[in-house]
This record gives sequence, structure tokens and C-alpha cells, in this order.
Amino acid sequence: MLSTEIRYFLAVVNTGSLSAASQQLFVAVSAISRQIQRLEKQVGAPLFDRHARGMALNEAGEIFAHHVHKNMLDMEYALAEIKGLNAVRRTLIRIACTDGLAFTLLPRMIADFRVHNPGVLFEVKVLSTQGVAEALRNGDCDVALQFSLHAERGVDVVGSWPAPVLIVMHHSHPLAKATHVTLADLNHYPLALPQQNTTVRQLFELASHMSGCLLEPVMTCDTFSMLFQFLLRTPQAVTICSAFTVLQEAETHGLILRSVGIDQLSQRTLQLQTHSGRPRSAALNVFLTFLLQQLDALEEPLRQRWKP
Repeated sequence: MLSTEIRYFLAVVNTGSLSAASQQLFVAVSAISRQIQRLEKQVGAPLFDRHARGMALNEAGEIFAHHVHKNMLDMEYALAEIKGLNAVRRTLIRIACTDGLAFTLLPRMIADFRVHNPGVLFEVKVLSTQGVAEALRNGDCDVALQFSLHAERGVDVVGSWPAPVLIVMHHSHPLAKATHVTLADLNHYPLALPQQNTTVRQLFELASHMSGCLLEPVMTCDTFSMLFQFLLRTPQAVTICSAFTVLQEAETHGLILRSVGIDQLSQRTLQLQTHSGRPRSAALNVFLTFLLQQLDALEEPLRQRWKP
């Protein structure tokens, strides 16, 4: 249902050049070029910066592309309603989340939700913090669940819960029974940390810098599952995460979560997000309500159990 100009425009945006778009569409380069020029004439401004190696959206092009994607999403929702696909029993929900939430929290919540809504399908993308924000803004997901340090542009925060960074160790660890744990104490034990592009690592590095304590990890990894398995097999090891990340796994595997009482480690929240102004399907509204109820129920006992 897209016009020829828009189809060709999107092809050039996605491929980065007229020649690549020509190969994708099986249309002559000259034909694509004419349609792009016609579109730019209608818009009243150039949409691309032309380079020897291809074409890149300029500021006007970015604005135009954003509205094209938004209109495409609106059309998808309209068609879904017409066809009756917005019923809870026949809907796909696309979720973007960061790695820590994909470890146990989100899989369990999806499984629990589907007990009473077995017809709802899920597509989950595990991305970086920046990737989750981009997926939500670009319409590549319907809902996002991530740990955040600040408000995101073009995002509605449906729910927010404190998610301080905690120290995780085995219950037999020498620091497990200490009345007070400091970052300096961690220097004596194998430290396993997430990669530096994660909010948990960023806050940990900030706190370490502010306290004048330089900590060198023995291992870094971009998946919490590996950090978790390393911790289980190395009784002296320490890692970091939110209480939301491990949930029942801490008790099941005999792990202790401790706060070090540093303000910088408490600046993070767990946020449930949707795209601002985008219509929601019936199933998505039901799922959001379910997540809000579940996370509200989890947050209070977690805070009480692992308080400083």
C-alpha cells in the first residue's frame, strides 16, 4: 500500500545507495533516482547527502523517515483491527530487553502470562541499553523492559521501580557475614563484571572512581548467564547485578546479595516502556497490566530483603 516513491525511498535508506537499492528492488538505478528526486521535490528539500560511496539521510531525511515508519505502524494497527487480530487470543507482542532481564525475570513472566493467555505469541530481542531505546523509537518492538539511568526521548514510562546495583556472592563467601562491605573489600576476591556498555557496569565504575578504589575484574562478559555460572563454580568470586536479575535463583543456589551503601549504585531504575503516542493492541494492554502487577508485587519484598 506504499507509493512507489516511498518504497524506493525506504530501499535507499535501508541499503545506503541507489545501486544497492536497484539490486534489492530489481529496478533500474535511473528509475529509482527519478522517484527520489520527485519525492524530494514534493517534500521541498533534499532528503539525502550524496557521497561517492552512497547516500545517507540528512536532517530532513531523518524527520521524513521517522514519520514514514510511524505511518506504516499506524497502518499495521488499523489493518489488525479490521481483521480482528487485536484480540488477545491472536496477537504477537514484540519485546526488547537488556540482558539481565532476559536471564530469569522476563522468561518467567511470559510463561506465567501465557498460562491464561495461551494464544499470545512473543518475539523477544535482547539488546544493549542503546539498542533497546532505538528499537522502541523505530517501532521494532511494542514494549521495552530495561534498567535505565535517565528518561528516553519519545518513550512513555509505564512503570518504574528502584533497581540498585548489588554485590552478589556465595553464602559461604568470607564477605557474606560481614556487617559492612566496601568496594575496597572486593579487591581480595575474583571479580566478574558485565561489559562497560551496561548500566550496571557504568554505575559500578562511577562508584569505584568516586571512592578512589580501582578494581580489576578477572573476567568480563556481555551475558549475565556466564557471570552467574562462573560465580557458582568459583566460591570466592563476586559479581554485580540487580535483585530483579536473579530473583529465586539467589535462594535456590545459596547466593547472598549485599548493598555497599554508595549513592551512585542506587541511581538506576527498572523501567517498563512503550513508544509515546503509539496505539496499543488489546493484548498489549493486558500484558502491560500483568507486568505492572507482577513487578509491583516483587519490588517491595526485594527491597526489604536486600536493603543496605
